[in-house]
Amino acid sequence: MRVALLTYSTKPRGGVVHTLALAEALVELGVDVSVWTLGRGGDDGFFRRVDPRVDVEVVPLPHLEGETVGDRIVRSIGVLGAAFAERVAAGTAYDVVHAQDCISANAVPRCVRTIHHLDQFTTPELVACHERAIVRPHAHVCVSAAVATEVTAGWGLHPVVIPNGVDAARFAAAALDPAASAPWRGRFGRYVLAVGGIEPRKGTLDLLEAFAVARRTLPDLELVVAGGETLFDYRDYRAAFDARAVELGVEAHVLGPVDHDVLPGLVAGCAALGFVSTKEGFGLAAMEALAAGVPVVARPLPVLREVFGEHVRYGEDAPGIAAALLAAVADGPLPGGAELALRHTWRAAADQHLDLYRSLTTEGA
Repeated sequence: MRVALLTYSTKPRGGVVHTLALAEALVELGVDVSVWTLGRGGDDGFFRRVDPRVDVEVVPLPHLEGETVGDRIVRSIGVLGAAFAERVAAGTAYDVVHAQDCISANAVPRCVRTIHHLDQFTTPELVACHERAIVRPHAHVCVSAAVATEVTAGWGLHPVVIPNGVDAARFAAAALDPAASAPWRGRFGRYVLAVGGIEPRKGTLDLLEAFAVARRTLPDLELVVAGGETLFDYRDYRAAFDARAVELGVEAHVLGPVDHDVLPGLVAGCAALGFVSTKEGFGLAAMEALAAGVPVVARPLPVLREVFGEHVRYGEDAPGIAAALLAAVADGPLPGGAELALRHTWRAAADQHLDLYRSLTTEGA
């Protein structure tokens, strides 16, 4: 079987991490996999080494100064779609084309689509992109039942639910290796970590407010924010975050994207992971933290309650998040989190994807 997996970026966003891990697990099962993506700003490869058995196709997307978000989305769809169509016209045939996001689902005429989470946009181009990426694909996957329920309620579709895997061993190893976390603890001392950057969906402003409350009790606590590479323009939100941090007297350590090889040590070294997103599909960063033996504080979204149950602490608003952070730092992780992470394997996810692919190709025969 020959499968094309499409994603929109080479950067370490959740959907991209998912795409690469799934591709590598599928090739272990004997599937011929090509991963297609956009290389923005001169990128010619992914943020990490990819198993050489996976064919990687990076389509250049040069930076255009002054381009609006809407125009960037339209151009991204056009560039990726044209390159993919050219390869197919030249004779490359795929049994399954599987798009992992809105952009790639718009770039190809017929595909399976993984809907990681649902967004609400106001930019017309993004609204149209989001809608087409749900209604046009001929089959749908969700990584949680909560998101699948939203899709059914909104569009009458019935996605297959295939939970994410997690590279639990990599994060568990970092927890057992003092050398992995020592540089981060030496740099920041005792710190709360957020992964995913400063953006509305990650609830970063709420975490900042909660952290300021928690630090009244623990004045040595530091706030560290990692990640944040995105196609979208969150400059206004970042400016609001910076201004509020000054008002609160908080100096947040904003790292930007962190190298793949040192990320597990950063996670393992934190006193707690603040995972207070307003929308999620699964919560991969939180599952990685559990694998590293780190206590997690999450917002009580239906999807996060589904995935994490009683293995993380929850907070709805700044006071609630602050209380959960203080409990996490004082008492450590709740029981069973590491075992939960170990149960979510990419091999299991790949097996379920392959079952779906086979059913679809049989239907089309």
